[in-house]
Amino acid sequence: MTIQERYHQWLTFDAATQAELLAITDPKEIEDRFYRDLEFGTGGLRGVMGAGTNRMNAYTVRRATLGLANYLSSKVACSCQVAIAYDSRNRSREFAAEAASVLCAAGIQVALFKTLMPTPVLSFAVKHLSCQAGICITASHNPREYNGYKVYDETGCQILPADAQRVIEQVNAITDYPQIPVTPLHQAAQNGLLSWIGEDVLQAYLTEVRKQSIYQQPSAIRVVYTPLHGTGNIPVRAALKPFNVSIVASQEEPDGDFSTVRSPNPEERDALTRGIEQARAEGADLVLGTDPDCDRVGVAVRHQSDFVLLTGNQIGALLVDFVTRHRPIAAHSMLVKTIVTNELGATIGRSRGLTVEDTLTGFKYIGDRINHYEKAGDQQFVIGYEESFGYLVGTHARDKDAVVASLLIVEMAAWHKDQGHTLIDALDALYRHYGFFLDALDAFTLKGADGAEKIQAILAQLRANGQSIIPGLLTVKDYAQGIDGLPAENVLKFILDDHSWIAIRPSGTEPKIKVYYSIQDDSREEAQKRLDEYRDLFRTIVEG
Repeated sequence: MTIQERYHQWLTFDAATQAELLAITDPKEIEDRFYRDLEFGTGGLRGVMGAGTNRMNAYTVRRATLGLANYLSSKVACSCQVAIAYDSRNRSREFAAEAASVLCAAGIQVALFKTLMPTPVLSFAVKHLSCQAGICITASHNPREYNGYKVYDETGCQILPADAQRVIEQVNAITDYPQIPVTPLHQAAQNGLLSWIGEDVLQAYLTEVRKQSIYQQPSAIRVVYTPLHGTGNIPVRAALKPFNVSIVASQEEPDGDFSTVRSPNPEERDALTRGIEQARAEGADLVLGTDPDCDRVGVAVRHQSDFVLLTGNQIGALLVDFVTRHRPIAAHSMLVKTIVTNELGATIGRSRGLTVEDTLTGFKYIGDRINHYEKAGDQQFVIGYEESFGYLVGTHARDKDAVVASLLIVEMAAWHKDQGHTLIDALDALYRHYGFFLDALDAFTLKGADGAEKIQAILAQLRANGQSIIPGLLTVKDYAQGIDGLPAENVLKFILDDHSWIAIRPSGTEPKIKVYYSIQDDSREEAQKRLDEYRDLFRTIVEG
């Protein structure tokens, strides 16, 4: 159907949907809501909440869930069970109930968490409860207007592109949104199709997290933690119980409006502002902040007279150093990172006996490698991470886990404090030994159909003219061709003549194009100068 046909179809759904759509006066807004269906990207189904095919709402959740139910019915010969979790975002609980009601109407058993729960706990629960799939209602670290829908396979790993495409094919066959069958949850419970996941699963998960503990000596380290109104409050505090941890009280309770921050993204300094202010007042050494579904963690470190934020690459490199210092590394031990994660952690890992494997962007690819290692039996997963502040140590989950990462970051900071230095000192020591790896990320928002076209035009321009545009370019890796044994993905990586690199890709979760920079040099000053020059160049390319 055309945009206008979709729009007029949705006007017939219900009074609230009709009123919302009729109140829109901007044709571009109508276009943005209906020019496409939401698709599974690097983080699953994700979009702004509201009426329309390109929005998160009860109808698109029902449609996605019926598509998943039909996919599972075609894949699993016998009865199956799906675990469902949700975070603190507005409408997350409602969307979880919608998904459960559709699955139960399709005769699929549902295990639904009683209360909001982190994404890594859902990943753990799928396998722990022997489910055939999982759903987590979350938009991770996106702004407050977003929500999302992550789908997991029977191992607790987010579904990979091939299976996601099969789900999408089933979803695309569904055109009559209002007629999707649903079963009220109280009736599903009476029929034995709905059960509730209780505290025991969270405790089983925390038991596995604690097994990853490395440094258990009593420590004077002081930590300020903020869950940023999300799901991390209970599990992170439980994991950090041995330490002196204070909570940012104004950000402790769940709040889908995230009323104390511009955006609940712990990658950004302003999300940690209240934590840093409290740490200054209390004389704390470390600030931790987790995003709404507690799969990412940001870190600020007291160093000299200020608090310094670590990048995702820096945290990952420090964790690789910490883990490999304190654990024996067996033969065929693996470090897995993404192609847009810099090489400092990989360089450290190789020097300590780890084999390094690269994956495409998205932690599902790291989870898939864990599954591969366990099935083959000849390799052992040690640590996986991505530059976007996602880390996993242990195999209790198949997704990034800010609970286990928070535990290890605090233990790491405590160990370094006991050696007489901060994490910034530790990072500087790594730079002096391995060279400077300076990284940055620029994300450019380009909304709507016009924005989507511009993103593709930028990538086409760089594919055609990258050699003449980018100084010092040695070679180009075009992952759309399915290179290095990886599935095809729309990513360009420009390798420079000194092994530095720049990568560019469309976001899989927002209307953005992302540019990643990783500049290597023996001199911090020279690395910073070149980083600034390349950022200026790409800003001109994207915004020009």
